[in-house]
Amino acid sequence: MEKVKIAVAKGRLADYAINLLHESGLDCSELQKPSRKLVFEIPEEGLEIILLKAADVPTYVEHGVVDVGIVGKDTLLEADKQLYEVLDLKFGKCKFAVAGKVDLPYNKMKHLTVASKYTNVTKKFFAEKGQSVEVIKQEGSVELAPIMGLADVIVDIVETGKTLKENGLIVLEDVAQISARLVVNKVSFKTKKKKVTALIERISKEIDKGEK
Repeated sequence: MEKVKIAVAKGRLADYAINLLHESGLDCSELQKPSRKLVFEIPEEGLEIILLKAADVPTYVEHGVVDVGIVGKDTLLEADKQLYEVLDLKFGKCKFAVAGKVDLPYNKMKHLTVASKYTNVTKKFFAEKGQSVEVIKQEGSVELAPIMGLADVIVDIVETGKTLKENGLIVLEDVAQISARLVVNKVSFKTKKKKVTALIERISKEIDKGEK
């Protein structure tokens, strides 16, 4: 039987993704048990589910190592890979935003220093605005950058805004809305079209049920 491989991003989205697949009629009971395994077979469906670090999902999908991926839009925007984004899965909702100190004259500054883990997203956003920026890559607590004087503002994922508020920062501008997405390898979409399309339809029907 021709096998379809699905990559699921580990971390904050994994439980939601696995539950969605399970509710779509796939037996994900093994994935719901505590385990260090990374590859799971669903032989009766001809499927294999692989747990990957979120940043690796777009790469695996683009190169056809897996056929389908479930990953956040934030990761997709930063990676900018060649693949098909076919479904908004409606969970993991948050946003990219520019944040800084309350008294910063943000809209009047001709040049900004911006700290972010998401350097590609940041550069593209400000380039489209025609804003002059220097982007500094950060991996840790990016909120520290404006506080310590490393940067004027940050670009980061914002869910509730609580962390920003506790550190004396506010959202200055929204960049993009984010949620989990289903992506497909371009070749797999043709060569395994029947199975991939059937999988997309099952997941889509479950999402529609949840919205009613």
